[in-house]
Amino acid sequence: MAEPIEVTPSEFDEIVRESKVPVLVDFWAAWCGPCKMAAPHVAQTARELAGRVVVLKVDTERFPELAARYRVQGIPNFAVFVRGELKFQQAGLVDANTMKNWIANAA
Repeated sequence: MAEPIEVTPSEFDEIVRESKVPVLVDFWAAWCGPCKMAAPHVAQTARELAGRVVVLKVDTERFPELAARYRVQGIPNFAVFVRGELKFQQAGLVDANTMKNWIANAA
Protein backbone atom coordinates (compact mmCIF):
# COMPACT_ATOMS: atom_id res chain seq x y z
CA MET A 1 0.00 0.00 0.00
CA ALA A 2 1.32 3.40 -0.98
CA GLU A 3 -0.92 5.26 1.47
CA PRO A 4 -1.57 5.06 5.22
CA ILE A 5 -4.61 2.92 6.07
CA GLU A 6 -7.07 4.03 8.76
CA VAL A 7 -8.01 0.94 10.75
CA THR A 8 -10.37 -0.36 13.41
CA PRO A 9 -9.03 -2.46 16.30
CA SER A 10 -9.94 -5.74 14.57
CA GLU A 11 -8.30 -4.65 11.31
CA PHE A 12 -5.26 -3.47 13.27
CA ASP A 13 -4.91 -6.84 15.02
CA GLU A 14 -5.20 -8.81 11.78
CA ILE A 15 -2.76 -6.67 9.80
CA VAL A 16 -0.14 -6.51 12.57
CA ARG A 17 -0.39 -10.27 13.15
CA GLU A 18 -0.41 -11.34 9.47
CA SER A 19 1.88 -8.79 7.79
CA LYS A 20 5.00 -10.20 6.15
CA VAL A 21 6.60 -6.73 6.21
CA PRO A 22 7.09 -4.28 9.10
CA VAL A 23 4.06 -2.24 10.19
CA LEU A 24 4.36 1.43 11.15
CA VAL A 25 1.43 2.67 13.24
CA ASP A 26 0.54 6.34 13.69
CA PHE A 27 -1.65 6.89 16.75
CA TRP A 28 -3.28 10.30 16.20
CA ALA A 29 -6.39 12.46 16.75
CA ALA A 30 -8.07 15.11 14.59
CA TRP A 31 -7.66 17.84 17.23
CA CYS A 32 -3.89 17.28 17.54
CA GLY A 33 -1.77 19.95 15.83
CA PRO A 34 1.48 17.94 15.85
CA CYS A 35 -0.46 14.97 14.41
CA LYS A 36 -1.52 17.14 11.48
CA MET A 37 2.09 18.21 11.01
CA ALA A 38 3.23 14.57 11.06
CA ALA A 39 0.62 13.39 8.53
CA PRO A 40 2.58 14.38 5.39
CA HIS A 41 5.65 12.56 6.75
CA VAL A 42 3.55 9.46 7.49
CA ALA A 43 2.16 9.58 3.94
CA GLN A 44 5.65 10.08 2.48
CA THR A 45 6.93 7.04 4.38
CA ALA A 46 4.04 4.94 3.07
CA ARG A 47 4.72 6.11 -0.50
CA GLU A 48 8.49 5.68 -0.44
CA LEU A 49 8.42 2.26 1.26
CA ALA A 50 5.37 0.85 -0.55
CA GLY A 51 5.66 -2.93 -0.69
CA ARG A 52 8.26 -2.93 2.10
CA VAL A 53 6.12 -1.58 4.94
CA VAL A 54 2.44 -1.23 5.84
CA VAL A 55 1.48 2.09 7.40
CA LEU A 56 -1.58 2.20 9.66
CA LYS A 57 -3.36 5.14 11.30
CA VAL A 58 -5.27 4.68 14.54
CA ASP A 59 -7.61 7.46 15.64
CA THR A 60 -7.17 7.54 19.42
CA GLU A 61 -10.49 9.37 19.88
CA ARG A 62 -12.47 6.67 18.05
CA PHE A 63 -10.49 3.74 19.45
CA PRO A 64 -9.17 4.69 22.91
CA GLU A 65 -8.99 1.03 23.91
CA LEU A 66 -6.37 0.40 21.22
CA ALA A 67 -4.36 3.42 22.33
CA ALA A 68 -4.61 2.23 25.94
CA ARG A 69 -3.37 -1.24 24.98
CA TYR A 70 -0.08 0.34 23.86
CA ARG A 71 0.02 2.91 26.68
CA VAL A 72 -0.30 5.85 24.31
CA GLN A 73 -0.30 8.92 26.55
CA GLY A 74 0.95 11.54 24.10
CA ILE A 75 0.24 11.92 20.41
CA PRO A 76 1.40 11.63 17.77
CA ASN A 77 2.73 8.29 18.91
CA PHE A 78 4.42 5.89 16.53
CA ALA A 79 4.96 2.15 16.85
CA VAL A 80 6.77 -0.35 14.66
CA PHE A 81 5.72 -4.00 14.64
CA VAL A 82 7.58 -6.90 13.03
CA ARG A 83 5.82 -10.27 12.72
CA GLY A 84 3.23 -9.17 15.27
CA GLU A 85 5.74 -8.04 17.88
CA LEU A 86 6.15 -4.45 19.04
CA LYS A 87 9.75 -3.51 18.26
CA PHE A 88 9.75 0.25 18.81
CA GLN A 89 7.47 3.00 20.09
CA GLN A 90 7.94 6.76 20.48
CA ALA A 91 5.74 9.79 21.02
CA GLY A 92 6.36 13.14 19.36
CA LEU A 93 6.61 14.79 16.00
CA VAL A 94 9.28 13.32 13.70
CA ASP A 95 10.06 13.42 9.98
CA ALA A 96 9.86 10.73 7.31
CA ASN A 97 13.60 9.97 7.49
CA THR A 98 13.30 9.19 11.20
CA MET A 99 10.34 6.89 10.53
CA LYS A 100 12.28 5.09 7.78
CA ASN A 101 15.22 4.62 10.14
CA TRP A 102 12.94 3.08 12.78
CA ILE A 103 11.63 0.61 10.22
CA ALA A 104 15.10 -0.29 8.95
CA ASN A 105 16.39 -0.83 12.49
CA ALA A 106 13.39 -2.93 13.53
CA ALA A 107 13.40 -5.20 10.49
